[in-house]
Amino acid sequence: MKILGGSQNAHVQNLNAYHVEGGLHLHPGQFSAADQSLHELLQPIEDASHTRDRKRSPPNSACARGTRIEVVEKVTTWTGSDVLDTDEPHILWMHGYVGSGKSAISQEVCDLSERQDKPVVSFFFFRNAGDRSKIWRLATTLASQMAAVIPETESFIRAAVKANPALLRSNEGGVSLRSRMHHLVYAPFKAAVQGGTGIRTPAHGPLVARMQRLMKKVARGPKTIAALSRGPFLIVLDGLDECDNKDEVQELIDGMVTFFDNNPFIPLRVFITSRVEQHIHSRLNVPGVRLENLVDHCSNDDISTFLEVLFENEERRNPVIQAYISEHGEWPITSDKRKLVEHIGGSFIFASTVFGFIMESTADDGSPTTPMDRLPLALKMSPGLDGLYTQTLARSENLPHFLDIISTIALLHRPLPTSGIAELLGLSTYEVVNILVNLQAIIQVPGTDDIPVTLFHTSLRDFLTTQSRSGRFLAHPRHHVRLYLRCVHCTLVHHRRDSAASLLSSEPTPAGAYAMHYHTDHLAAGEALFQLPELDFAIQTYRQALDLHPGTSYLIRSLAGVTHMRAKRAGSLVDFDAAISMYRELAGSLGSAYRHAVLTDLGYALLDRYQRTKIVADLEEAASMFREILEHLSSPDISRARTLARLGGALLEHHQRSGNMADLEQAISLLREALEIRSSRHPDLDRLSNLGLLGTVLEYRHARTGAVADLEEAISLHREALEMCPLPHPYRRYPLFNLAFALEKMYNETLALRHLQEAIPHLEELLEFHLFVGLHDRLWTQRRLASLLRMRSAATGQTEDLARIASLDAEARQLEEEEEGKEEEEGEGEEEEDECDAYGSEDDEEEDEEDEDEYGTCRSEDDDEEEEESCIESRTISKKSD
Repeated sequence: MKILGGSQNAHVQNLNAYHVEGGLHLHPGQFSAADQSLHELLQPIEDASHTRDRKRSPPNSACARGTRIEVVEKVTTWTGSDVLDTDEPHILWMHGYVGSGKSAISQEVCDLSERQDKPVVSFFFFRNAGDRSKIWRLATTLASQMAAVIPETESFIRAAVKANPALLRSNEGGVSLRSRMHHLVYAPFKAAVQGGTGIRTPAHGPLVARMQRLMKKVARGPKTIAALSRGPFLIVLDGLDECDNKDEVQELIDGMVTFFDNNPFIPLRVFITSRVEQHIHSRLNVPGVRLENLVDHCSNDDISTFLEVLFENEERRNPVIQAYISEHGEWPITSDKRKLVEHIGGSFIFASTVFGFIMESTADDGSPTTPMDRLPLALKMSPGLDGLYTQTLARSENLPHFLDIISTIALLHRPLPTSGIAELLGLSTYEVVNILVNLQAIIQVPGTDDIPVTLFHTSLRDFLTTQSRSGRFLAHPRHHVRLYLRCVHCTLVHHRRDSAASLLSSEPTPAGAYAMHYHTDHLAAGEALFQLPELDFAIQTYRQALDLHPGTSYLIRSLAGVTHMRAKRAGSLVDFDAAISMYRELAGSLGSAYRHAVLTDLGYALLDRYQRTKIVADLEEAASMFREILEHLSSPDISRARTLARLGGALLEHHQRSGNMADLEQAISLLREALEIRSSRHPDLDRLSNLGLLGTVLEYRHARTGAVADLEEAISLHREALEMCPLPHPYRRYPLFNLAFALEKMYNETLALRHLQEAIPHLEELLEFHLFVGLHDRLWTQRRLASLLRMRSAATGQTEDLARIASLDAEARQLEEEEEGKEEEEGEGEEEEDECDAYGSEDDEEEDEEDEDEYGTCRSEDDDEEEEESCIESRTISKKSD
């Protein structure tokens, strides 16, 4: 029986196997750490280092002969400098734009260090490359490499794992990234360097000079680590901007800077490359970090040398070019080379992609087929990558399944080989190859079927997923729906193939393994775009798989998840009951780590059913789920922050029903703690959600107590949330709603005109940019804006607002007539009424009852009730972010 063959996400830590989301995860049990090799214990990502097979695991970057000499020398001089004799910072951050050659320089620095027998470890991040786009296995991967080049660190790494096995977790739960890096990398290296001498290195004070002399003596003594005799230990982190976990990237940098502040003489250097992104720049632009702008090192001379090497290599192996030169002489001629260099403008990725375009030949689309014919076309391309991407993609766009295949490659969370792409999409392999063969200038198409198809550069994915850039080549978010449904189908195929009792009796195909691991990601990404028949298909398919393998936990959770989604879309209590029943069954039969995830699912399902039925027992059970999770999340990390916010939202809901002030007080306390964890240093979606939710809870307390200080704080929180969402941020409408309503309340309290003056433009923006004609929320916002304008007109005695009020009233009446016409067409059937109740009914407004719209915005036509019911859409944001 093959269990681990071909596995991408196998974590071997004992003999107890549990199948979770398609990967085999083994947990500490009968085998002790001492029984395993360190590599088996740490389970590093093997294709993340500079020693990876770059054809299989991008980026496939390297400095061409004779290029980047100056910048590589500058970096290696820094890496080799003695930390005891220089004032050079321990961290060097080299930043540059897309295609400036950052990864090639990182690769060259690593390779050169190895050739000089200097200790070096590395991690090359790459977007949408499975765990290489995440940060959670960084520490174990670096520790494994470190033990290989500095064996003296192994015993300290083992001791750390023995003391805290949770350090080996391959996800965000349990131990913070900062703690993982400290216990698995920094502390073992420091302990090995100290060599049991008991020496400690002060950061400041009069002992520093004495300590510097002492460390030099130790370095020359019998305990010297052999690997460090040729220079400091080097850690290379390439493409840090391609890591999905932005908050943890900041945590990584903060911990790194703090470690070096406390250990100024430690023989360790860290070389980081990335694009300039705010979450990275804000942490690395500090005194303890050396900055290098790669733009200062990108010259036309390097591009010229780079192209010269490429053309020479191609001439040696291309008989067409050889024949042309034999007959016509030099090619390309000097003037064309010069034009090409100037056209490229310093971008190595553009240079390599243009070269691939020139050397590629096709005969099917009628375009020129020899390099000599294609060079003039390359010189006419629009400068920059977008023009090149457009022209290259256009060569295959008329072939069958083109957009299906290109969108799949762009949206996959882990690359697949051509046969895997074909199986996932239900196509033949030759159909995939037929598309890709014309695109080899921008997509790396392997010669064998066991190597995944990868992009030459992640900028192509950015292009394909940005409509303003890609136009007709857009990988539409709707394609996530298709990928999810295909994942569901591939899961069933795997279970049919493996029809015996054990799920592990056969190895899944690459498409099957991908489907079982990443189906939920595509479900979440396409959530708002599913049609009910598509959800029905997924439910039926999972039921068929469970018929083959009853009791399989990940299948039950998958079925519960899609049933829950259908319940929300259709407003079906039957579906709610079925999903909740499945979640409860799972929660009672799983270990703690997986149980927490299921409890979270169960809590959300109970909250959603409560919104439908208003049965308080569901609300109270959901709160108990979140409380249980909090009991096991003591570390102040993102998991605890999210659970605090979930419980705070549930308590707010409970207060709305019970009027219990204790619920409000506890919700405020929980949400303040969540905001402390996701502080202003972490401007992410979680903080945005928590700002809005805490502001809302404070507005409720103001309504009960009349404390203006609560209203002032709520307005401040909503303002901060709005600052986090500049146009065209997709969630900007939420803080706009919240802030406008809070300002209206403050005006009612103080009659200060400035609050109206601030609120009115926010509602105007909602109508202009966020709530388009025909949306029910537009009708309600028009009424609120008209009301505020009347208040302003009454307060000032001016008539300038009257024309705008008349216009708003006219459009509102028109929308009401359209809504009434739609209701007449839809009829009065029970199914339509149920669906209307699930999403919010226009009749509720006419009856002056509270309504909740598709954004989660609680509102009432009655001004007094509106004091009690403010926007709670931040809760919707939080749920989406999970």
